[in-house]
Amino acid sequence: MAYVSLLHRPLTALLLSIPLVACSTDALSPPTRVDGASRVGAIRPSRVVTKPEQAAAAYPSEGPVSTLSDGTAGAAEPQGSLPMIDSQPDMAETQVASAGPMSVPPEGVNMDAMLGVEPVVGLAQEQAGDIAEGNATQPVVGGIGEDNVRQLGGSAELAPAAEASPGHDPDLPPLTPEQISPEEPTRARHVTPQAGRRAEEPQQVAFLPRARNPLSAPEYTGEMPRSEIACRQRLKRLGVIFRDVPRIYNGPSCGIDYPVEISGLSGNIAVKPAVKLNCQVTEAFAKWVKYELAPSSRYRYWSGVKTIKPLGGYSCRTMNSRRGNPMSEHARGNAIDVGKFVLKNGKEIDVRRKGFFAFRERGLLKAVRADSCKYFHTVLGPGSDPFHKDHFHFDLRTRKSGYRHCD
Repeated sequence: MAYVSLLHRPLTALLLSIPLVACSTDALSPPTRVDGASRVGAIRPSRVVTKPEQAAAAYPSEGPVSTLSDGTAGAAEPQGSLPMIDSQPDMAETQVASAGPMSVPPEGVNMDAMLGVEPVVGLAQEQAGDIAEGNATQPVVGGIGEDNVRQLGGSAELAPAAEASPGHDPDLPPLTPEQISPEEPTRARHVTPQAGRRAEEPQQVAFLPRARNPLSAPEYTGEMPRSEIACRQRLKRLGVIFRDVPRIYNGPSCGIDYPVEISGLSGNIAVKPAVKLNCQVTEAFAKWVKYELAPSSRYRYWSGVKTIKPLGGYSCRTMNSRRGNPMSEHARGNAIDVGKFVLKNGKEIDVRRKGFFAFRERGLLKAVRADSCKYFHTVLGPGSDPFHKDHFHFDLRTRKSGYRHCD
């Protein structure tokens, strides 16, 4: 059994090598090159018989056309041969070299001249030429979009419009003179009264009602709007002591629709005398006193503010009380003037410019004046101009650019 197993392995290897040897014989290799002139495999090329008219070249040349095959010129390609693809790499190089370098003239390629045809003139170019020579058939108008519209060219006379005859129907054939004469009295009776009646009718013009400017101030109705109610709720949360007073109206330039009279602020700070303002500037003033003035006085004097003495609230006057100036913000109750502060320790601080050695007073007034720009749109005081040398002026004047003037 050992000998049988030893002979089994060589016989198996011999049987496997026989198919490999049979596949590697020369019987399966092609007899010639694939790109040669002889036929390859069983593919037979189709033979197409061309007529002499179809064989003519699309672009005839002066000399005879020769076919390159196998590197020789003038030899006809044998019938039944396959096309030569990449078999002669020097063929393309020879053709490109014989063509010569290509150059484009500076004025460009004129295809009309090369083809021997007349150049095509566009409609716009033809009309521009007619307008320049004055041969335009249509009237040419200039100055469109300007005030002076004028005619540049063409016939100035326009064909008069044909008057429409009320008794003529273009869809019917024209009437003969014999047929027109009996209809003249009837047509005159129906046409003439209508023309007279049209002339007597007056022209009616429709007028649209003028709409109110949506950007203008709303008219006073007596009912307090929601914005004013919300503003008064904020005043109560700030600890402001105030009361509502009747409407103030001193003409179209002076007045307050929903005024309040302020007499006290948060921290038991009295406002003497009480002033009448609108709710918006009252809220800004209460915030400034609570968050800036009272903390600064406690920091520098170890004492809070007891009383604020204003010099003015609502006042129907012009700016700086000068004739010809615009109306002041005081005329709308939108400004307040402050002249003095009285601290709880009895110290009275005048806002007028202090001397060189009044360090604490100068520091307090400088701090509260600078911090007031957070709450007001205009801040004026001593040093701004001679009209504000003895008081601070705060207002909420609205400017289109959003600029805040703090001087």
